[in-house]
Amino acid sequence: MILEIADIRIQPGQQAAFEEAIQRGISTVASKARGFKGFTVNKCIETPERFVLQIFWETLEDHTVAFRQGPLFAQWRAIVGPFFAAPPLVEHFDLVAGSEPK
Repeated sequence: MILEIADIRIQPGQQAAFEEAIQRGISTVASKARGFKGFTVNKCIETPERFVLQIFWETLEDHTVAFRQGPLFAQWRAIVGPFFAAPPLVEHFDLVAGSEPK
């Protein structure tokens, strides 16, 4: 399993609208992508315009090829993209160790 982490900075004052948009974008678009396994969205306490989106993918190619190069990506960006203050920093990770939250 691959973890995509997107560090997102949005325009000031748009937090509530972005929170609604990202949840809608996940439920109506991203969750339908091949290899999508789950997600989390976290808002920074110290910097309220900063969000961290984590999406779990079956394979790296499910995100980088099937999703990013397919028709769902344009739909996703149409929902969340207008809020971005800058392009998100997106990186992918392999699990080394971990446990479930308690």
